[in-house]
Amino acid sequence: MVAEVIVDVAHSDVDRIFDYACGDLLPGTRVSVPFGKTVTTGFVMRLKERSELPADKLRQVLRAEEVPALTAESLFLARKIAARYRVPLALALRLFLPAEMRTGKVRESYRTFLRLADADAPVSARAPRQRELILFLKDNKEADSALLREKFGGAVKTLLDRGVLAAEKRRVLRAPYLAAEASETGGRELTPAQRRAVDTVNRTEKTVTLLHGVTGSGKTEVYLNLIAERLARGQSALFLVPEISLTPQMLAQLRARFGSAAAILHSGLSAGERFDEWQRLREGSAKIAIGARSAVFAPVENVGIVVIDEEHDGSYSSESAPRYNTFDIALLRARYNGCKLVLGSATPSVETYRRAKEGEFELVSMPDRVNARPLPRVQIVDMRREVRRGNASAFSSALRERLRACLEEGNQAILFLNRRGYSQTVICRDCGYVAKCEHCDVSLTYHSDEGCLKCHYCGATYKIPSSCPSCGGKSIRYVGTGTQRVVGELGALFPSARVLRMDVDTTSGKEGHYRILRKFADREADILVGTQMVAKGHDFPSVTLVGILDADMSLHFPDYRSGERTFQLVTQVAGRSGRAQEPGEVVLQTYDPENYILRFAAAYDYEGFYAHEISMRAAMGFPPFAKVVRVMVTGEDEAETLSALRETYEKLRPVYEANADRFLFFHRMHAPIKRIQGKHRYQVLMRLLDGALLKEIYDACAEVKSKNALVYVEENPSNLS
Repeated sequence: MVAEVIVDVAHSDVDRIFDYACGDLLPGTRVSVPFGKTVTTGFVMRLKERSELPADKLRQVLRAEEVPALTAESLFLARKIAARYRVPLALALRLFLPAEMRTGKVRESYRTFLRLADADAPVSARAPRQRELILFLKDNKEADSALLREKFGGAVKTLLDRGVLAAEKRRVLRAPYLAAEASETGGRELTPAQRRAVDTVNRTEKTVTLLHGVTGSGKTEVYLNLIAERLARGQSALFLVPEISLTPQMLAQLRARFGSAAAILHSGLSAGERFDEWQRLREGSAKIAIGARSAVFAPVENVGIVVIDEEHDGSYSSESAPRYNTFDIALLRARYNGCKLVLGSATPSVETYRRAKEGEFELVSMPDRVNARPLPRVQIVDMRREVRRGNASAFSSALRERLRACLEEGNQAILFLNRRGYSQTVICRDCGYVAKCEHCDVSLTYHSDEGCLKCHYCGATYKIPSSCPSCGGKSIRYVGTGTQRVVGELGALFPSARVLRMDVDTTSGKEGHYRILRKFADREADILVGTQMVAKGHDFPSVTLVGILDADMSLHFPDYRSGERTFQLVTQVAGRSGRAQEPGEVVLQTYDPENYILRFAAAYDYEGFYAHEISMRAAMGFPPFAKVVRVMVTGEDEAETLSALRETYEKLRPVYEANADRFLFFHRMHAPIKRIQGKHRYQVLMRLLDGALLKEIYDACAEVKSKNALVYVEENPSNLS
């Protein structure tokens, strides 16, 4: 037999099939093959009887795994991804395997367990440790060899040598988030609205259903019910959530309902845990894959349903090659398996909602909270008045008052500010100098607990200047407010309040998110201060107050989605309040209280927001009425990067000139952030009437030959900075 192999080298020069002689293999098998003067790993794409190469030129597969790592569906998807996003097939295939598995840095974990082989063996009276060990194993049946050696020392080896103990080496699974196990079992009785949602998904002939339900409407129970039905048929499920911080909470609910059938996949796991969870899914012992974006590539077969929760979230778009959108991959999987794809959100993206309104997707509305609980009342506070009254703190008088009442009533509060650190930036009031990162074109943020300035793009840290590096002046001031500063102000206002902070700086480590959320859920804190991590999906029954400290922050970004993102963020974080019996309230602080986006959000008026936004997009020619395409050119040497930009522009210009009537915009320029991590950034920005010219754009960019600059295409990028 002959194997058609793609070598695991992500380079266009070797992005083709190589034939190797082999024995009885299956497509998807990982193999070791001679390649040039080295040995490398490859993937068997197809088997055939003979090769066009002469027999004496055909080299032999050296080693092959017993079980194919990749399923037939994975091979199909990889081909689609490589063709769609113009990346080497090897790069697309890597999406379906844990990175450490590819490089051989992780293997199955085995441990030795000991049990009694001869419980009646005589033991000397002068060997009390041996007697204790035998009694221990009589009580416990068996135990880990390492644990027994630590506990009983040399007695273990002695009894093994005498044949009193028997050893067995077994594979053990490294299970993540064991603390997330939940005691609740079985499904809850569905409300009429939830039952209608489940029935609609099951009955519709459309592949995609949008579940548009307000926060607290019970969308999760709909998902779980749909998954339970598929598992009962012997099928599997994919459940995607936008944030790693949401995954343990959702995993607990899935484990409560489905036990070990649920496996978790995301980048926050250790290499061993990720490998073992992947293996459980590949072997079929786990049937539900839950995780963030990358879980869409989970190796489950016979998929019965795919769920994308909080479908509007920008994290579902990949910002590294291949630059895929999770929805596109999920839709491919749904069509391949002939199953349903369910999108859920209280604030669906404008593009998704339009497709549902026009009938392409099934639309299911859940406008009320479970048991008709009211949505929290939103109070908009004009921070301009607070400043005029001499209040320079992060808290309006209204928020301070409501926080005091909330704490006195024994309830919890969440304070949202989408800016970490202590102060936003450091500025000299004499000359206007702003401290910036040497590697990125962004200002530095002051972190008081670390006593340094930090770049939030590359992580570089700097000493705090005692005087201005530009003019030598001493008028150095810290401007703006971050989560760290908010926590400090809370300590001064409410000394007895227990406060937790949740942002990138406090959630390092595999279970960083989970530890903080667990403490808050267990009432070990009264106030949770956080960035957008706290806005999505969390359900804390004792939270009756949400404070949004700077609702304007995302409102005025130079991005056509800024209004939409602000509406989504405000609505989502407001929805964390009043989810149990006690009513909730929200204090929304803004310097632009009349802004229509904030007014729609305060009224939970998605339909009003959508009608306004879709008319604006139509008038201005933005998605979904056009397609934004950006070609990014990045490199460490500015001259070479500019040269690559010019070449890119010249390759694209004929496409533009031949199809000028299909372009709304075509221009080359600096990226809004001119440098990140030491790399200069330029772009060719385009707006097209549709995606008909995408192939020509990709082809033109593929012709750019620059060794020292990276050129790549982004479609409707989630971040235009």
